[in-house]
Amino acid sequence: MGQTLTGLLTSVRAIAGRPGTPPRARPGGGPDPALLAALRLCGDHLAALAASGPLTDARRTRLIASIGALTSACSTPGADAFDALLRTGQQALDSGGEAGARLALALADEATALRGRSKGAWRLRGSTLDALGRREEAITAYERHLALQQNAAASRDVERRIATLRAAGDRIDEALALVGDGDRDRAGAGDRVGDADGAGAGAGAVRLSRHLPAAEARAAFTDLVRRRTAELGTADPAVRRLAALYTEHRRLSDHDPMADPLLGGAEPIGVPGLRRLVAGRTVCLVADTPRTAEQEQRPGSAAAALIEGYDLVVRCDTARHAAPTARTDLHACTLRGDSPWKGPRWDRRAGVRLVFGDPLPHWRLALRSRLVPGAQDRIGDASLRRPLHDPALLGEPADGEGPASTAYTVLRLLDFLGTPARVDLIGFEGPAALSPREREWIGARTGTTDDTAVRITLR
Repeated sequence: MGQTLTGLLTSVRAIAGRPGTPPRARPGGGPDPALLAALRLCGDHLAALAASGPLTDARRTRLIASIGALTSACSTPGADAFDALLRTGQQALDSGGEAGARLALALADEATALRGRSKGAWRLRGSTLDALGRREEAITAYERHLALQQNAAASRDVERRIATLRAAGDRIDEALALVGDGDRDRAGAGDRVGDADGAGAGAGAVRLSRHLPAAEARAAFTDLVRRRTAELGTADPAVRRLAALYTEHRRLSDHDPMADPLLGGAEPIGVPGLRRLVAGRTVCLVADTPRTAEQEQRPGSAAAALIEGYDLVVRCDTARHAAPTARTDLHACTLRGDSPWKGPRWDRRAGVRLVFGDPLPHWRLALRSRLVPGAQDRIGDASLRRPLHDPALLGEPADGEGPASTAYTVLRLLDFLGTPARVDLIGFEGPAALSPREREWIGARTGTTDDTAVRITLR
């Protein structure tokens, strides 16, 4: 990685120049100056990474790969490097740390300068400002994104985030008003406070503002509550209200509120409930492939009739080929990546939705962020989030091969439960559908095979 990083840095410097030097003119035209400026910023970041020692963080490795793609796009005549610029900005933000966020903001600034009507550029700028704690500026950028976004469904997450940021700011405003009213009431009652106490309370109130960076606002709010509590005591009604506002502000700082905490009345389902659900029933797992989807959607086809004949139809992960209205009795998905809560929302209608993932905080946050009220009747609880490795279920040791495929996890779970009458795989005929280890496990339990399905009798 060291040689690759050094070589990439050399390429970036050759195209964009070194810090503090104007970009060199390119014969026959070349990348936009804003792109070259962005590339120089990436070069500065690469130089800092090279000086920090060996790279072991996968997120930084992905950022370096994105910078490489941006460099290639900038050096290819006629290539549109804008999408590569946005991807690099997102990878910089995802890499974590203040340096990554500042690089992402600088790239977002160059992107909005290049295309002022790019909704992706404004969302990147809003997300980066949000990560840096500059929340009022983030709201402005998010609103620019919404003004350009025509897809109402894609706007909901941003609208929810704006509402959260405004609500957090409103709690600060109410706290300041509460402190100001208390000071006026005490002055009118002739309550004279010593210079040290009065200066301390006033200083806390003045330092707190919704326009402060998030970390500074949190510290100032904490200090204000501490000073008021020490001065007036916990029994004072204003102090109790101030503490409640502080609690709400901290909660809003940590999580966006759920639009519907009850998720449209969906109920949790655990291992016993799932065992009862599949008991004595025929189950099919349908692969999301173009061929299977085309056969299933063809009226009167044998594949459509076959799938419709099962008691439970299971589909896995994000459907790219199946019709939006395709029957789904159980939807299962596996959380992947460093930020699985940032994926698309699970809006496909399903009777039961199982989400596999670890660690537990990531799993909980993904459910909060990606479940859609009314899109499912039941949701798998924490007892079903890691069936392969949970000692209460299969209890297999984790290996270095990464998460198993979702289909394989479902099969192993159904095999462990032991109550379905039959489980069939439909459309998993391609060699890339499952890993060799998974195909070996399935092959050892295969009952019959035909052109449409691999049939497995579990009991």
